Amino acid sequence: MISPRAAGPQRVSHVIGFDDAPFPRDHRGDVIVVGVAYAGLRLEGVLSGKVRRDGANATTAIAKLVAASRFAHHVQALLLQGIAFAGFNVIDIRRLSEELGIGVVSVVRKRPDLGAIERALLGSVPGGRAKWKLIQAAGPVEPVGRIFMQRAGISRPVASALLERVTVHGDLPEPVRAAHLIAGGMVTGESRHRP
Repeated sequence: MISPRAAGPQRVSHVIGFDDAPFPRDHRGDVIVVGVAYAGLRLEGVLSGKVRRDGANATTAIAKLVAASRFAHHVQALLLQGIAFAGFNVIDIRRLSEELGIGVVSVVRKRPDLGAIERALLGSVPGGRAKWKLIQAAGPVEPVGRIFMQRAGISRPVASALLERVTVHGDLPEPVRAAHLIAGGMVTGESRHRP
């Protein structure tokens, strides 16, 4: 476990942004996830690993990737492109924050349709009830600028200031945008779509 340094009033400058790679609708098995480490607006390095499609290992996989990396003792917050990777492999942002001792912020462009997500999880996803509880436990979906976030281990003012500082092109923070582009390029040979 990384020594606790959850984001309080201090300026957060060392972050890792995560996104998953694209995969075909009928894909089963593992999906690549990419983390991009930034110090301010300077790209410092890239992490990659795998999580199970519609599985339950994303929280553990991301925690291990970060804790085993050379960035472990500097990172102050994680930024996630959404709260679920590889379909419905839902990330427990509170546990991730507690295990790493840092703030975790999940960001999305559009306010999620929680009713549709609940119906999908409870209707057809293995372990869907537990996954729905994780989404509920992540707290409210909060607007910040032109995007939305859920957060753990970091106050709204600090999270908002961080997102404003690291958002350069478009609406999403640069570490998440870069993770999306790199993950897409790794799988398809070329990044094609905006995050």
